Amino acid sequence: MTDRLKAFLDARPYAQFLGLKPGLVGDDPVLILPFSPHLIGNTALPALHGGVIGAVMELSALAQLTLAHPRQGPHQTIDVTIEYLRPGRPLTTHVRAVLKKVGRRIANIQVEAWQESPSQPIAAMRGHFLLGPES
Repeated sequence: MTDRLKAFLDARPYAQFLGLKPGLVGDDPVLILPFSPHLIGNTALPALHGGVIGAVMELSALAQLTLAHPRQGPHQTIDVTIEYLRPGRPLTTHVRAVLKKVGRRIANIQVEAWQESPSQPIAAMRGHFLLGPES
């Protein structure tokens, strides 16, 4: 599973820029965002840029959907709602996506990002994604 997740990340230059790595928490695939100074948005705290957190969460959703439902064409984001729950500190961030419902054309996915403990997420996302064309 992590090999397929790594291939997904390697095909996306923005994922490489962020330094995303594949990982596992139990049996669940996760994206791991190691801290890097170029990811800071608020230097006064310091805190990760909200756009970085949002982008990683969206990539996690698309990766999970691609792993579970590979298609001939790419899946596309319809909409996402992100709740920023606490500042992303200069620490490693973990992101896990859960497919809540996958229909014939649309998927509903929930994502959480955390740093020290999954029970204390720094952000949560809900999104709808259009499934790519079938093979």
